[in-house]
Amino acid sequence: MTTSLAPPDGSVALPSASPGSSPADPGATPDVAVMSLVEHLTELRRRLAISVLAVVVGSAIGFYFTPRVLTLLKAPVEGPLIFLEPGGAFFLQMQTALMIGIGLALPVILYQFWAFVSPGLTARERRLARPWIPIAILLFVLGMVLAYFVLPFAVGFLLGFQIVGVLEDQLTADGYYGWVTFLFLVFGIVMEFPIVLVLLNRMGILSVERLRRSRRYVLLGVVIFAVVITPGGDPVSPMVMTAVMFVLYELTIRVLDRMSAAESA
Repeated sequence: MTTSLAPPDGSVALPSASPGSSPADPGATPDVAVMSLVEHLTELRRRLAISVLAVVVGSAIGFYFTPRVLTLLKAPVEGPLIFLEPGGAFFLQMQTALMIGIGLALPVILYQFWAFVSPGLTARERRLARPWIPIAILLFVLGMVLAYFVLPFAVGFLLGFQIVGVLEDQLTADGYYGWVTFLFLVFGIVMEFPIVLVLLNRMGILSVERLRRSRRYVLLGVVIFAVVITPGGDPVSPMVMTAVMFVLYELTIRVLDRMSAAESA
């Protein structure tokens, strides 16, 4: 029986290239170097500082474009949006600039995260994970673009129940832009559906054959999920989301088929 002892100074093991080592399965287990807890925390602080700086710079750029973004998102609504507090316009623009800043800084943030965790992965794990990071970013952006095209139809449906002189909407800016933000985030996150399926397949939890057999149940689950998660209660958003998620489901099955064929070749 083999017993492993932690170093007495509180250090922890991190992988690093070790010359002359030749494991039986290259890339299956990382070589081990010793990195103290203090060095871990110092590295984490440096990565966080770079990420925060990227968000600050992105927010400064975003503040310049905030009026254009707010105008673009308000396009489906006729008439002005109102505020119920004196500082409402200021705080809304600050929040919008921050969200734009986070979006612009996202590649930097993800790179810093990858640079921090990748030394702890095996060569095989790094090779498998690396191509999916840009794909995940692209899918999230595509989800928000899709939400932008859904927005006018959703707003038009919901505002179509007004009765002139009897029932008329007076939308608050906070309420409207909060709803729009949630809609965009939901569509962006939903577009990560294929990443989740691939991850479960790689972990051996879901086989391609099981995905094929579960189509009807998945479709039912997707419909229920889309109705519950989309804001506003309009029929357009859940219909589009259901169609997109099911198409992504079918495409993922085909991608996994090709990956399996390539691995067995």
